Amino acid sequence: MGTPLGDFIRAKRDSIQPESRGLPDRGRRRSPGLRRLDLATWAGISVEYLTRIEQGRDRNPSPAVVNALAEALRLSPSERNHLRYLAKITGAECSVHIRPEPPSRHVRPAVLRTLRLLEPGVAIVTNRLGDVLAHTGGYQLVTSGTGLLDTARPNLNRYLFTDPRARAFFADWDDIADEQAFDLWQAPSLENLEWLTAELAPIAGPDFTRRLKRHVLPRRGVLRLNHPSGHQLRLLRETLELPAEAQQLVVFLPADDRTAEAIDRLRRQSHGRLRSIS
Repeated sequence: MGTPLGDFIRAKRDSIQPESRGLPDRGRRRSPGLRRLDLATWAGISVEYLTRIEQGRDRNPSPAVVNALAEALRLSPSERNHLRYLAKITGAECSVHIRPEPPSRHVRPAVLRTLRLLEPGVAIVTNRLGDVLAHTGGYQLVTSGTGLLDTARPNLNRYLFTDPRARAFFADWDDIADEQAFDLWQAPSLENLEWLTAELAPIAGPDFTRRLKRHVLPRRGVLRLNHPSGHQLRLLRETLELPAEAQQLVVFLPADDRTAEAIDRLRRQSHGRLRSIS
């Protein structure tokens, strides 16, 4: 059975074309990308050891080995941070844990007051598992008719991967799906991630599982939404971390005048109110 660390190293190795590293074309191979031999040589470790890491049979590589692999793979600063994070949580899997309760859905009163100050803007509070805990009336406006907030406990990941309407609503559905899958690795603990995937994976199907294991660092560009009313919205996202609660306050800002005008038209049609889900 693989590990998050092994999956990431293997995915990065498979994504590197040998020719880009000055290696000769060795003809057709069963697997794309770099051979284990090449990566192991550059990292200064044995092929056997690299194989154990990738297959999850060695879950505690030293910091020196992790850094050597980062150098050999020529990872970006963001990718290096992600590699070290995966090494940390992969090692933590070996420990004995008491299965935790699902993460708290409580939103601090001060955060709710902040949301009220943001009205009539577009903003939400979420946790690392994608639960929508509170939102402004503006967020309700831009998601009206999409089904995202129709359930008692709306969850972005469940909606994205299981509701067919999500593919029409998110103009760049593939990119958003990669973003959400990647962000699950930043869940408060590995156990909470497993708690969600045990519930979500069976209904979301193999596409969700594949994206989760790819570890694609998101680009986080402009969020493009196709509102059911016919408006095409382009939104910028600003995120405020709430580390004590492992939550995020996300504010969505119009990326252009056309979007601002469209939101104004939606607002004139309906007066939004703050809604908190506890």
